[in-house]
Amino acid sequence: MPPPPQHGRLKVKTTEEQAEAKRLEREKKLRQYVAATTAIFEKRKTGQLDKEALELTNQILGVNPDFATLWNFRREILLRLEPEGSLEEMQSLCRGELSFLESCLRVNPKSYGTWHHRCWVMEHVPHPDWARELELCAKFLEIDERNFHCWDYRRFVVQRAQVSAADELHFTDRLITRNFSNYSSWHYRSRLLPRLHPDPRQPGRPTEAVLLKELELVQNAFFTDPNDQSAWFYHRWLLGRAEPEPTILCVYVSREDSSLAVAFSQPVVVSTRSCDLLLFADEAPLAVNWHTPNGKNRPGLMWLCDLPASALNEHWPQHTFRVHWAGGESQKECVLFKGCSDGWCRDSVTEEQVFRCELSVEKSTVLQSELESCKELQALEPQNKWCLLTIILLMRALDPLVYERETLSYFDTLKAADPMRSAYLDDLRSRFLVENSILRMEYAEARVVDLSCRGLTVLCHLEQLPLVTHLNLAGNRLRRLPPALAMLRCLEVLELDGNQIETLEGLPPLPRLEELSACSNRIQRPSDLRPLASFPKLRLLALRGNPLGDLPDAQSELAVLLPRVEIALA
Repeated sequence: MPPPPQHGRLKVKTTEEQAEAKRLEREKKLRQYVAATTAIFEKRKTGQLDKEALELTNQILGVNPDFATLWNFRREILLRLEPEGSLEEMQSLCRGELSFLESCLRVNPKSYGTWHHRCWVMEHVPHPDWARELELCAKFLEIDERNFHCWDYRRFVVQRAQVSAADELHFTDRLITRNFSNYSSWHYRSRLLPRLHPDPRQPGRPTEAVLLKELELVQNAFFTDPNDQSAWFYHRWLLGRAEPEPTILCVYVSREDSSLAVAFSQPVVVSTRSCDLLLFADEAPLAVNWHTPNGKNRPGLMWLCDLPASALNEHWPQHTFRVHWAGGESQKECVLFKGCSDGWCRDSVTEEQVFRCELSVEKSTVLQSELESCKELQALEPQNKWCLLTIILLMRALDPLVYERETLSYFDTLKAADPMRSAYLDDLRSRFLVENSILRMEYAEARVVDLSCRGLTVLCHLEQLPLVTHLNLAGNRLRRLPPALAMLRCLEVLELDGNQIETLEGLPPLPRLEELSACSNRIQRPSDLRPLASFPKLRLLALRGNPLGDLPDAQSELAVLLPRVEIALA
């Protein structure tokens, strides 16, 4: 009989007593958990795949649905029970399994194992009810609209139930109308629209009419909540373009090196004796071994081959080389004339379509209107980073050269508003500046390129510059040189003064480079210049203003490392 209450009040357990009671309860549950798990593994070891084993796994998975091994065991049990019963019994068993899975999802709606097992059950149930599964997905997406496990399962159900893309697009309409911040729904639209309204000119993209309607929809979204990133990301996809097929940009043949180089618009894979990349010399097929400039033969933008002496007869008036790329149905032809050391064929780099889509009058008008609207929004929300970035992207889409100065100003504002991403923004700014420089080239065969004093932090699009002989990168903020420099097979002079380069490690051999100026950088040791030893024609190296100039033995060490090179340290 409990003790009577003192002074008319019931005795309340102290904090220590409560903690002790919870500890005992946890220990009890742990013992039960361990005992059930031990029994399950013992049954699996002895091959007892029965309903008792199924019930034991219920106890564990009901509280811990992420125990993947037990889901595997349940599948083994269900497969054992399947041939033993009738279709009705299997239907009932699977219905119970689906009900149990739903209870597990309430414990953890993002359990990988639970969603995967539900897919498996739906593929084995005799009479699947796909409509109910769609309702279940809708219910869980109401709880968490960004549950990507549920979205993946919904796509599985849609495929099996043959739900139309139009119905799914209508489903995203409802979710977005309810909440503009539904990133998963926006992403799903980007997958559905190209299927419903494919653009025959741009595989993987919807038609322009659909894009214009989507631009209006997404503008309503980011004006409703300017700080939500979901609609801004979707807007960026709308401004994008289809990834073009790889094509041959340039074919370059060198009599001096007895070699031929092929530059592509995208990285491609070519096997050593590939049938995808075929070479014809004076209309006769030529068997050659293809390799990348660094010899690693990974996906690359440039592939080289050595030419036999018979393909470069000095007494012939000319040699014609034709390269055929089967992977993209692309080919190019170049001529090497008698008395010439090299020859090439190069696509124009001045076309706007190299870096952006061709705009119709209607789309240009819509984008211009969007740009003005975003500027108005930015005036109201001056620190909104998504709005600032979208203004930059809209100006790039409309005319990158006309808006260049204004774009750079917005980059400065954006960096101040989003300092955490300043490095990314610097790289994006650098890419845009390089693209603009390429677009300004008067003709495709420009041999001298000046990218000095642009504040560049990264080099890109070097596949567009395979014929350059003189490249000026002085006065930038480069910390390293990219392996893609290997594509500059004709480069003779490279200026790197006034950057932040600490080492040339990783710099690929440049077969024609004669002069390299890297003054006022951060090179500290002679060993940082080791790659230059493999440059066969290097004769002049300027290193004034680098820390290594203060080392007493730097000059002698460099003389040993680069015996044929004239070196200026001071």
